Amino acid sequence: MTDASRWSLPTFLVCAALLPVSAQARPATPSLTCAEASALVTQAGAIVMSTGPTTYARFVRDGGFCPLPETTQPAWERTRDDPTCFVGYTCRDKFNEGQGRD
Repeated sequence: MTDASRWSLPTFLVCAALLPVSAQARPATPSLTCAEASALVTQAGAIVMSTGPTTYARFVRDGGFCPLPETTQPAWERTRDDPTCFVGYTCRDKFNEGQGRD
């Protein structure tokens, strides 16, 4: 093994770790139209969207995207053109609704 090949991978890994990583921004329901927000949920099946400056939620197309024993609950969010837009569903525990887990 030559000196160049021995140092190539470690050098690459160090350089790659130093490069800035750009995080993908979450879609924000207040900046989307109702049709755009609901289409994102429908297309993705499950998606996390910002609902305000410091809040977010996971929205799902149907119960198939919820872990057991959770079920769906309709989700209404503020969008650019509708203050009560039906964007899809959120997942909720069907046995301990509002009680938390023990």
